[in-house]
Amino acid sequence: MKKEQVAHCQFSLWYPLFKAVTIRSVILPLPENVKEYLLDDGTLVVSGREEPPSHAQEGSDDAEEIQWSDDENTTTLKYLEDGYTSPTNGLKFIFLLMFFVQAPEFPEFTAKVQEAISSLGGSVFPKLNWSAPRCFGKKKRLVVLMKEDVIHKDAYWIAMNSSLKCKALSDIFLLFKSSDFITRDLTQPFIHCTDDSPDPSLNYELVLRKWCELIPGAEFRCFVKENKLLGISQRDYTQYYDHISKQHEEICRSIQEFFKKHIQYKFLDEDFVFDVYRDSRGKIWLIDFNPFGEVTDSLLFTWEELTSGKNLKGDQSEGEATEQDYPVFRCTNSKVTVQPSPYLSYRLPKDFVDLSTGEDVHKLIDFLKLKRNQQEDD
Repeated sequence: MKKEQVAHCQFSLWYPLFKAVTIRSVILPLPENVKEYLLDDGTLVVSGREEPPSHAQEGSDDAEEIQWSDDENTTTLKYLEDGYTSPTNGLKFIFLLMFFVQAPEFPEFTAKVQEAISSLGGSVFPKLNWSAPRCFGKKKRLVVLMKEDVIHKDAYWIAMNSSLKCKALSDIFLLFKSSDFITRDLTQPFIHCTDDSPDPSLNYELVLRKWCELIPGAEFRCFVKENKLLGISQRDYTQYYDHISKQHEEICRSIQEFFKKHIQYKFLDEDFVFDVYRDSRGKIWLIDFNPFGEVTDSLLFTWEELTSGKNLKGDQSEGEATEQDYPVFRCTNSKVTVQPSPYLSYRLPKDFVDLSTGEDVHKLIDFLKLKRNQQEDD
């Protein structure tokens, strides 16, 4: 895989060519100060919230118990030691942490982002030049702590609603600052390339895509070599979908037709990977392009198969083999073959679950005391 191939998969390079067959999107240049903020390992803070949450109604006797002193650590420790240890109050405490560090403001960029979000219907799916945060799992998580204190992986667990749907720049920051995939885009976009050529010049961009509710069982990944569609894989291969098994020939045929009509010989390279979505009417939509190489998940194939072409012919039935250039289609054929998600390692550590839910208040107190001691040492 060459650096040029990776560069060609940047969203802003392919979107103008395939705008008619993909989801409506807006591309904004990413300011340098925003990029620096995304790479900063400081506290993960969401700006734009007017006032901290209160555990009591105004006018109640309890409302006076929290003293908003200049010593933020004293305040938070008092908040804990006064008995705010239930799951609900544990989340309130995490909200409380958000107000101890002032998040930077980007008024001009914020206005542009909000205008773009409004033009796309009010909700968007964000990404950078190549990658987007990953979202797997159904449990709600909230994280607002120091990145260096938590062994985190990716951002599905940090969204308050366990979704990648964003309605404001603060939502985007919350996902991006917690994503290893976004960090890789910003720091090591050519890490798996084999050529020694100079890194191509890059202009980083924020991509906002109109939010659409996509069903995982309708997504497919397609592998193209020398402008020939070699293979198609079920995207969410960890699950069994009955409709895919029953309709695989029809699905394969419709993707092949889409490829020949809209993709073949039109992309900037002859070797590439593209993702598609088949809607309830059977219409195919282009979702994304990826480099043809190990940086891209090969799903139900192996990269040895895809690069050498070995073992691919054996997957086809006799009828399929008679048709020239017919792609190999692979899916999870039964519930017996269901596999654990490869993104399980991106789930939230148990200690952090305890912190955010208030299940172990002593961990919260120990953490804050540790941070206070570190600040005093500094």
